[in-house]
Amino acid sequence: MSWLALIDKTRTLFRLDGLARYGQKPGRDLVDLRAPMTTGSLVVETRVSPYDKPQMLLGYAPQTRSGVRLSLQAVPGGGVVLVLNRGSETFHTAVNLDTGGRADVIRITYSWDLDQFRGRLCVERPGTFRIAVKDLINPVALSPEDMCEFVHDELSRVLSPDVIYAALSDRVEPVGPMPTMTNDTPVMTAEGYVPAGSLKRGDLVQTTQGDIVPVLNTIKRSVPAAGQFTPIRLRAPFFGLQEPIVVGPTQRLVIGGSRVEYTFGSEYVLVPAGHLLHGTAAKPIKSEPLVTYCQLILPDHDALLVAGTYLESLDLGRIRRRKDVLRASLLGQFARVDLPEHSRTAYPVLREFEALTLAAQRAA
Repeated sequence: MSWLALIDKTRTLFRLDGLARYGQKPGRDLVDLRAPMTTGSLVVETRVSPYDKPQMLLGYAPQTRSGVRLSLQAVPGGGVVLVLNRGSETFHTAVNLDTGGRADVIRITYSWDLDQFRGRLCVERPGTFRIAVKDLINPVALSPEDMCEFVHDELSRVLSPDVIYAALSDRVEPVGPMPTMTNDTPVMTAEGYVPAGSLKRGDLVQTTQGDIVPVLNTIKRSVPAAGQFTPIRLRAPFFGLQEPIVVGPTQRLVIGGSRVEYTFGSEYVLVPAGHLLHGTAAKPIKSEPLVTYCQLILPDHDALLVAGTYLESLDLGRIRRRKDVLRASLLGQFARVDLPEHSRTAYPVLREFEALTLAAQRAA
């Protein structure tokens, strides 16, 4: 089932049979609502306060029954502190992320697996390789009843205005590099345009230099359609698009040309799709609670020809050297020796105002 609950600025959703069935008739699965879930995850995406003091992000304390009490705080310097109580049992853990001195959006993932007596607490900056993973022993699990009350009982819940969304899953959710293209995104191959979701290992795709390179692997994942996973429609004819495409906010376009080289002093620049939302080149999509993204792993970090423009393929960097992050990520499904190391791009990443200016120039 995976995702069971989602809270953001406009929605408060919970389905014991999964948000993938949103809008359908509820199922009749018999579940002990008070029993701790064997596996699960709490995912919180939030803006970090620039103030030099602790910041309460999320709190939960049942008002009418005994259950898990939860507190999640951000502390100065990029740290996150998690405290859970069940009866006389208290579980306390913390992890620190080097944010590079920036107060950006971070994603926090607390996961547990009771069968393995293990869990983990991760903090990351989406779209970057800044990620901290802490393995846990004997973590405290939430029950379906805890999840339901957390979502529906506002008296039991404290949620900071800085929290972009909070989501609950019945699985151990991966962290690290994430896919950012929808399955129907047209990717140029040796046989012409093919939907990204249908590509597989060994298929040949075209890159920025006109080279034809093989796909090493593909990854897919269904995620809450919120925050840094909100689907964005990039509009044609901006940036040479021949048709609209839908991507995630951290998907970066690779844009070149004489104007780019003159303005930014580089052959190509990188434009995150999320930077275009305040202009006319892109609009967020009001979608179902979940969205499914895919991405391609190529021999090197390169760009794909997509509907007339270029999008970055999945950047692995040197993640295979970080065994803790690799094990916790979607890439953990592949043998470590089969994953390439990608060179760091030399192209500058545009800031939001630069991206909007470039989009207006390219449409003129």
